[in-house]
Order: sequence, then structure tokens, then C-alpha cells
Amino acid sequence: MEELAILGGPKAVQTDPDDIFTWPIITQEDEQAALHVLRSGNMSGTDVTKEFEKEFADWFGVQHALGHCNGTAALQAAMFAVGLGIGDEMICQSMTYWASALPAMNLGATVVFAEMDPETMGLDPADVARKITDRTKAIMVVHYCGHPTDMDALMAVAKKHNLKVIEDVSHAQGGLYKGQLTGTFGDVAAMSLMAQKSLVAGEGGMLITNNKYMYERAAAYGHYSRTRDLTSPDLTPFSGLPLGGVKNRMHQISAAVGRVQLKYYPERMAEIQKAMNCFWDLLEGAPGIRGLRPPKDSGSTNAGWYACRGRYFTEELGGLSVQKFAKAIQAWVVKKIKR
Repeated sequence: MEELAILGGPKAVQTDPDDIFTWPIITQEDEQAALHVLRSGNMSGTDVTKEFEKEFADWFGVQHALGHCNGTAALQAAMFAVGLGIGDEMICQSMTYWASALPAMNLGATVVFAEMDPETMGLDPADVARKITDRTKAIMVVHYCGHPTDMDALMAVAKKHNLKVIEDVSHAQGGLYKGQLTGTFGDVAAMSLMAQKSLVAGEGGMLITNNKYMYERAAAYGHYSRTRDLTSPDLTPFSGLPLGGVKNRMHQISAAVGRVQLKYYPERMAEIQKAMNCFWDLLEGAPGIRGLRPPKDSGSTNAGWYACRGRYFTEELGGLSVQKFAKAIQAWVVKKIKR
């Protein structure tokens, strides 16, 4: 048996990582879509963005979609849409990107952190129930690393306590929970479409909902050009004035690229799912590590496997620390550092 790479033996993988995989996948069609916006002189318009929103809403099977400059803006608009404000509390899991939680503070609300379920890396419904107070207004659900959260249990908790549910789908665009798309369970959902996500628009975000009033509140918050089209009586007096004092619209080049990416995303996502499940299938039964993925017969999926993660069990490897394990893996493969 050859000596382990960490002890000076040969590396098992000799191929440069840059020759194996690049992301995002940008084709001539993406380039032409971007060039069309540039040459039309309409980079700050909304016509291309509205087409993207319509296609996005159709894909999710919802009534409304609203493009944003980034995922953080979309998440904050979702919080505003459900009425989160001064004195309110929003429950969120602690291990997530900061944009799932911190925008609530800009609205004057307090973030209350709840525990995570180690099997799903999503919110633990039992701990959410324990954290509810008379100030709780909303639950922020994060489908972390693409693994869908236990939506049946969380929606039951929300219904019992009359709470709004926001879904952060930034890691799980196109993912399924028991056959239903993540982002379609709560009152409103938001997601990032930045360049490292599974579904890419360059730099952008999207909000989706079936609730017209919440859609209009989100539009009123940071889309001054949309306020003239609002119909809700409490929002119509603010025509031309964004209630949040911010400008959240999506750049039209991002919208143009997003339209092309969305067209091919289902087939690309299927290929990613096939590859990642093959990877974890080959490791099935190996001690110490298991993939973070739903059971195969559950009807749930990891979408585009953004930020693929496995779970490590040190006790199955004689107490070997995860740090030492990681160093061994790094020695096993080529690691190219760009400066």
C-alpha cells in the first residue's frame, strides 16, 4: 500500500481543478443577451427585468416575482413585506449567511436565534416553538446548503401561533421538499442569484409570493418606479417615493443573463444532482462521513447542490479530528492557490 499523501506519498488526483470545473457556465447566448441591453441604452430600465420576473414566477408557479439588486435587498424586502418592524422579533437559525438575519435590524426588529436540526441543517421546529414570544412576528427559514428544511413541522408551528414565514432560498433554487419547490411554502420567499449560486444572474436577487399585498409592500419599499402601479390604499399615497428610502431594482444586464440561465437551469441542475448523488453513493457506508442530502425516497432534493457539505463523525474514526481529516484530503488532491 502506498504511503498517504499527507505523509509524503503521491497525490491521488493530478488534474488541475481549473481543468475540471468552472462556474458559472457562460455561453455566447448569455453574452448576446448582455450585449443587447448594453446596445439598447436601457441598462436602467425595467422591461427586461419584468420579462425575467414573469418567467421566474411561472417556473415557481406563483403569482408575483420582483427582481432586486442582490439577495440581501430581496430578503430585507421580504421582511418589510410581512410587516416586520420596531418591537417585533424574527426567529432565524444561527448558522447562515448574515443576510438571512441582519436586515431585520435595519427595520428595527430583533433577531432571535434558534437551534438547527443536525440531520437537515435547517431550523429545529421544536426549538422554534420554544423561542416564540408575544413579540414574534415571523420565522426566517433557511434551506441551508440546499437541504430542504422540515416545512411540514415549521408551517404547523407558524399556523398555530399565527406567524409569517419567510423562506431564504439562496442555497436551494429549484430544490424540492416532498415534491414541492422550496420557496412556495411560506408567505414570501427571497433568494440570491449572485455569480457563485446554483442559479446565476450575475449579481441579483428575487422575491416571490402569492400574496399581492406583500408583493406591493416589497415593491413600495425599494422600487420607486413601480409605486405608480400599486393598488393597496395604504401604499398609493407614496407614488414615486420608496418607503425604505432605497433603490433595489435589478440591473437589466443581470436580468438578461438570468433569463438565459433560467432557461437551461433545470437540465444543468439535473446533471449536478446526478453527479453529486453518484459521489455520495460511492461513499455510502464509509466510516466517519455522510452526505448532507435528503433520503432518496423522500421526494426532496438538494437543488443545485450549492455549498455541498458532508457530516463528519469523529467517533467513527477513532477520534480523528476533522481538522486532521481535512488536511489529509487536501494532501490527497491538488490544491491550487490563486493570489
